[in-house]
Amino acid sequence: MEFNDPKDKAFLTKQIQSKQSFLAIGLDSDITRIPKHILETKSNPISYFNKAIIDATHDLCISYKLNIAFYESQGVPGWQALEDTLKYIPNELFTIADAKRGDIGNTSKQYAETFFKTYPCDAITLAPYMGSDSIGPFLDYENKWSILLALTSNKGAFDFQLIKDEDGKELYKHILDTSSRWGSSDQLMYVVGATKPSYFKSIRDIIPDHFLLVPGIGAQGGSLEEVCQFGMNKDVGLIVNSSRGIIFASEDRDFDKAARKSALKIQQQMAKILESSGI
Repeated sequence: MEFNDPKDKAFLTKQIQSKQSFLAIGLDSDITRIPKHILETKSNPISYFNKAIIDATHDLCISYKLNIAFYESQGVPGWQALEDTLKYIPNELFTIADAKRGDIGNTSKQYAETFFKTYPCDAITLAPYMGSDSIGPFLDYENKWSILLALTSNKGAFDFQLIKDEDGKELYKHILDTSSRWGSSDQLMYVVGATKPSYFKSIRDIIPDHFLLVPGIGAQGGSLEEVCQFGMNKDVGLIVNSSRGIIFASEDRDFDKAARKSALKIQQQMAKILESSGI
C-alpha cells in the first residue's frame, strides 16, 4: 500500500490499519551493546546495526524513533550513522527525532532546521518548559510534528510534573491545556509514559484528538493493554514505542532475528487489540 505526504493523522491511521500495528521501534543504538562481530568488522557499526534492524522489522511497525543522544555522543561517525539511517528507512514510515530540544526562539529555529531539513525527520520531541516562543519555530514547518513532553515514564517525573497548584491541578495538565492551543492536532503530539496508565483518562479529557507517543512498555514495565484501555481514541491515537526490548533482544549474531521475534510479539498483541476495538 502506498502512502503520500503529508503524514497527518489520516496517514498515520491508514498505516495503523494496514499493518495492524501502532508500534514505534526506538533505535537507541548504544554502541556498547552492539554485537561484537559488527564492532570488529564494520566501519560504521551503528549504521550497519540500524539497517539490519530495519530490514528485519519494517513491516511490523509504523515508525522508527531515533534517540539522538546515541548518535551525537559518537561525534562525526554518529551523525553519519543518523543520516545513513534516515535515508534507509522506507518513506512510508514515520520518523521521530527523540531530541527533547526546546530553547529561546532563535536557537529553536536552528534546532528545527537541523531535524526538519538537515536530518529530515517527520517529528521531534520537545521540552515545553520555556513556553510558546520555544515551540513556535517547529510549528512553522508544514507537515511536521512537534511532540511535547507531558507526563514521562521515568521515576523523576514525580519531581515536577505532578506538582499541584492551589486548585489541585497538576503541572502536566497545565502543559496540555496551554500548549494544545499553540497548534492543531495535526501538528502536536504528546509524550505520555506507559508506566502511568491511570492518568490516560484525564489526559484524554483535555486532548481527546491528539496522538500520544507512549514510551515505557517492554524494558520499563508498562502494560500495552492498560495503555490502550485508557488511551485509545477513534483514530487509535497512540504510537507505542519499544526500544531496548526489541533492538537488544539478542546481542549475538542472531540480533536481527531476535529483534523481529520481539517486534512480532508486540505487533500481534496490537492486532488483537485493534480487532477487539473494531478498528
